[in-house]
Amino acid sequence: MTFGLNTFLFQSPFTNNSFHLVKKFKDWGFDSIEIAIENVGDVNPALLKKSLDDHGMVCKSICAALGPGRDLRGTKEDQQTGLDYMKGLLDIMPAFGATELIGPLYSAVGRAEPRDDDEYKRQWDIVVKHLQTLASYARKRNVRLAIEPLNRYETDFLNTCSQAVKLVNDIGNDAAGILLDTYHMNIEEKNSATAIRAAGRKLFHFHACGCDRGTPGNDHINWNDITAALKEINYDGGVVIESFTTDVKVIAKAASIWRDFEPSKEDIAVKGLSFLKKNLN
Repeated sequence: MTFGLNTFLFQSPFTNNSFHLVKKFKDWGFDSIEIAIENVGDVNPALLKKSLDDHGMVCKSICAALGPGRDLRGTKEDQQTGLDYMKGLLDIMPAFGATELIGPLYSAVGRAEPRDDDEYKRQWDIVVKHLQTLASYARKRNVRLAIEPLNRYETDFLNTCSQAVKLVNDIGNDAAGILLDTYHMNIEEKNSATAIRAAGRKLFHFHACGCDRGTPGNDHINWNDITAALKEINYDGGVVIESFTTDVKVIAKAASIWRDFEPSKEDIAVKGLSFLKKNLN
């Protein structure tokens, strides 16, 4: 099991000028960095690999940034733009050792609107077709997709683990799996531990956040049950703290971040890591 931190907590966009975060995260005790690459050309893969190697770090997961204009259930243009963007990420990931493209790969974040069952089925079929294409594309590059359900305020398409399991089953490619996030589960699941067990071997990646998007452990989430469930399914993938602050304006608006959750961003990282290592190890 590796412990990582998502770069959205500190910087957007992440570029070649952001590699100082690799050392910062290492100094805090993390062994991996999860990078949100908003545009494929923002990062030189060879330079990123060198920075990771120089500091004894890994980058296992790349977080896709899916905003307006990148939407696998949007207009035909939006669908193609989203596909091209994610294929571009899959192309560069092997160069620096990343193995998973993660996030709500099916839709633009923040798209949440009423729709009837027929419209939902129409969108579902389109998304499945596109994710089948992406999963095949990923498999040829020995990387995987980890698809994340979001809470109801950020998407109307995929909110629960049971929906994610159905989506992955419909994709029908073992390069497609699930990312579960404690923040979203706290809102949408009847029981987070039950959801983890339901994901089982399909759980490729895990985000650990407080119930308010703050520090894991400084909240009301039942972490003992979550730890027990992860152990029960023999989960040994990445555990990443993903939080946001008001400093990164674009992400703050998309995720409705209107206040600071903790005294500092470093608090979220350092205290959160200490808690997770103590509980999950």
